[in-house]
Amino acid sequence: MEASKPTAGKRFGSRGGKIQLFTNHCVVTVDMTYDKSGHPVDVKDLGRKVLDQVCKKHAVVRNLRFAYDGEKSLFTLVSLSTDSISFPVDLEEPSSRRPDQSPSERDAKRIKRQSRSKTINVVLKYVAKIPMKAIADGLRGLESENYQEALKVLDTVLRQHSANRNCLLVRQSFFHDDVRNSADIGGGVRALRGFHSSFRVTHGGLSLNIDTSATMILEAGSVMNFLLKNQNVKHESEIDWEKAKTMLKNLRIQVNGMEFKITGLSENTCRNQKFLLRQKNGNGEVQESETTVYEYHTRNKMIILNSSADIPCIDVGKSERPCFFPIELCELVSLQRYTKALTIKQRARLVDETRQKPQDKKAAIEHSLRSSRYNDEYMLRSCGITIQPNLSKVEGRILQPPVLLVGNDQNIIPYNGRWNFNNKRLRIPMTIEHWAIVNFSSGCKISQLVEFIKNNARDKGMILHAPVIFEEESHFRREPAQVRVGQMYTHIKATLPQHPQLLLCILPERKNSDLYGPWKRRCLAVEGVSTQCIAPPKNMNNQYITNVLLKINAKIGGVNSFLSVESSEKIPHVCTVPTLILGMDVSHGSTARADVPSIAAVASSRCWPQITRYRAAVRTQSSRVEMIKSLCEPVSDSTQDKGIIREVLEDFVVSSNSLKPQHIIIFRDGVSESQFNQLLNIELSQIIEACKLFDEKWEPKFTLIVAQKNHHTRFFRANPPPPNAPLVQQNVPPGTIIDENVCHPSNSDFYLCAQAGIIGTSRPTHYHVLRDDIEFTADEMQELVHSLCYTCQRSTSSVSLVAPVWYAHLAAAQMAQFKFDEHTETSSNAGVTSAGAPPIPQLPRLHNQCEAKKVKLCKNFGRERNHEKTEEMALHHQLVVAEEEKFYVPKSRAP
Repeated sequence: MEASKPTAGKRFGSRGGKIQLFTNHCVVTVDMTYDKSGHPVDVKDLGRKVLDQVCKKHAVVRNLRFAYDGEKSLFTLVSLSTDSISFPVDLEEPSSRRPDQSPSERDAKRIKRQSRSKTINVVLKYVAKIPMKAIADGLRGLESENYQEALKVLDTVLRQHSANRNCLLVRQSFFHDDVRNSADIGGGVRALRGFHSSFRVTHGGLSLNIDTSATMILEAGSVMNFLLKNQNVKHESEIDWEKAKTMLKNLRIQVNGMEFKITGLSENTCRNQKFLLRQKNGNGEVQESETTVYEYHTRNKMIILNSSADIPCIDVGKSERPCFFPIELCELVSLQRYTKALTIKQRARLVDETRQKPQDKKAAIEHSLRSSRYNDEYMLRSCGITIQPNLSKVEGRILQPPVLLVGNDQNIIPYNGRWNFNNKRLRIPMTIEHWAIVNFSSGCKISQLVEFIKNNARDKGMILHAPVIFEEESHFRREPAQVRVGQMYTHIKATLPQHPQLLLCILPERKNSDLYGPWKRRCLAVEGVSTQCIAPPKNMNNQYITNVLLKINAKIGGVNSFLSVESSEKIPHVCTVPTLILGMDVSHGSTARADVPSIAAVASSRCWPQITRYRAAVRTQSSRVEMIKSLCEPVSDSTQDKGIIREVLEDFVVSSNSLKPQHIIIFRDGVSESQFNQLLNIELSQIIEACKLFDEKWEPKFTLIVAQKNHHTRFFRANPPPPNAPLVQQNVPPGTIIDENVCHPSNSDFYLCAQAGIIGTSRPTHYHVLRDDIEFTADEMQELVHSLCYTCQRSTSSVSLVAPVWYAHLAAAQMAQFKFDEHTETSSNAGVTSAGAPPIPQLPRLHNQCEAKKVKLCKNFGRERNHEKTEEMALHHQLVVAEEEKFYVPKSRAP
């Protein structure tokens, strides 16, 4: 298919030096034909099994070329003989074959067994014809429902193709059962490597996006071995059977060649678990006798049980008709996904096992493309689809990094997306007169740490007076975290004569300390004290302390660096007109915890015309809900929550010399393309409504941009350096931007890789401009986005996501550490919500000393040091500059 010309709405940038790249998109040519669609019954879990039975018994379906999505949609190449065809299918339940029956009893009950099978009436019903030429219309910007359905047809064909090859299907990712493609990450879990493939309509035409992918699966084999590894114990007597019951539920096992689904565990041990055994005597009469599972297998089956006698049995039956097996006879079926939350160690090992250097990843993608054999797929060939065997070449541009302004009016020009503060002072260094070090760790040398901090702070321009040191008494270290924090704070308040500016907290473990949540909640919500948590390594160095000081200085109101163009007010549309920049994100709990609420966070700029300072507002909402519900709350009571936007607008006006923003730029993270309309109709509408409630005569202009990290497009240097070159040179250079070829054929979008790729293969961020009332040019928009990746105050390198969104993500992640227990404040309508569900737990309100104070606007940044420096115990300093040691950011979203 020929590439369509850009429409009038598509805008391209021109700044930056050109670079030749490969991308993991393959050109697809199409000889247009047509396709049809139908709907089978809604049997999501059994769909493919049912359809297999239909094909075995009915030639009309067996001879029909089709692609099935596993749920409700089936696509065919030719018309059905009638508009609706019905097929009754008997599907035997997996657990209907009871192991406690003798062979003779099974023969006698063979006729009755049919009554325990499911009879499903499968209806193939004609719904619509989907012309494949709709894709050509989409390439010309004429998107329609048929365009989306046509792409769905092609993606379903890919799924069907992989299902026919016995792959594990995870959306559009496919995994073969090959031990060579898996790696042990501990706990009986393995990381399985596969590939992702999907069709995309791009500016360059129809393309196939193919990428490496990974998922977690259970280690196939002995159930007992899995439980020992999963709970990290050496003997079955040490297994926690309540945890085991939760872990095993709904997993599939094999026993004597038959497959079953686990429904639970027996209440008694194998030796004591009884059931009624029905057997025929010599006269052919059926007699019932009570026996145990252990006796049945050892006496009737002549099976020696070595380890199952004194532990529970596996139950594969129903509540009214259980069916038990000794655990040592059960084996987990292969290719079963592991969907529970991973531990810290498992996540680290997963990252290590799936990380690939650019050229290794490119080679793996090319291998997946060859081995997939998509061009042999009958339905693709019948639709005239031909996939080119090589990765596409694209042209990118490398934007120059922005100049940073630090103390003493010195300029820093980042190199390879990085810079340092060696022999440099902070732009606005703070003085800390009253602070303390709180030590929960027995292995930290406080004197050495204090010396490191004071020396480095002095070099950066910060003035730190001598701290008060609090050591936890050894007998408290076995107490619960809440008790330890409470005892420590009692000691602090009894000792310190006045409110401290900062508490530096030393934790005993990195990332997984149970003290972190209670400590943060006590500091932020109860006491109103800035706090920095660290877990110092054994070999501390100046760089580590510098990173800690950057966070501390920002938290208590200082500024580490500015953009040079920010200080000279040369950012188009931003420095000339009062502009509010918002970063929005929603953090969800693990899939295993549906009761944990999601947390919405909005980071907002303050002190215009600066774009470096931010604060954050957070709210809870229903679990797994992506659209933010609390942006606008039209209430009349001044004591009630008026919504996030009212909160950030009031702060902007206070911190920006009573000016209301005339431009509002919104960056939204975590939204898929299918949710773009919801974003415009729900969230943007709320923001506009909140502005009207703030001032009905005020009409600011809006620009809305979605930032996507969770995608599968990658870029590789066309002329890579030698394999032994530093990884940052093997990846695409920081500042690489692509806005043609693989982008949308008509909408305004672009890929930006702002960060230096020092680990694995760089993941670009995909920015979609959904609305632009401000009317940025392409170069102005791309330069602004690129510059915002250099404003993160806690980092000495560019981040892969604009700082406002990165801050919002950190704010939500930090507040998620607060525990939602019975003491947590609930919403004003406590009790039961209108839907009959329990009320959503609310975050505790922050102490009033953590609220932002009024600050003076310094329009002349060159003379800013001559102005009075106000100490800002601002909410944004508490939430935005989060502890690096304590956060795990999921790989798919980590900058």
